Amino acid sequence: MEADLAALEERISTLVTYARELRAANGLLRNELLASQERNRDLAARVAEATTRLDALIARIPGA
Repeated sequence: MEADLAALEERISTLVTYARELRAANGLLRNELLASQERNRDLAARVAEATTRLDALIARIPGA
């Protein structure tokens, strides 16, 4: 019985360690996702601005 408890204790300790590692990895992934989303918003705004500028230039072309 003592050996069973020791094995269970070891398994619980391992699970706690894995849970902590996963929580830390999850935090890193959340931060990376937020940074990627911010970059995506920035790039989308730049594309929209470029589209507006190109439309204005096309409108100035004679015969267009």
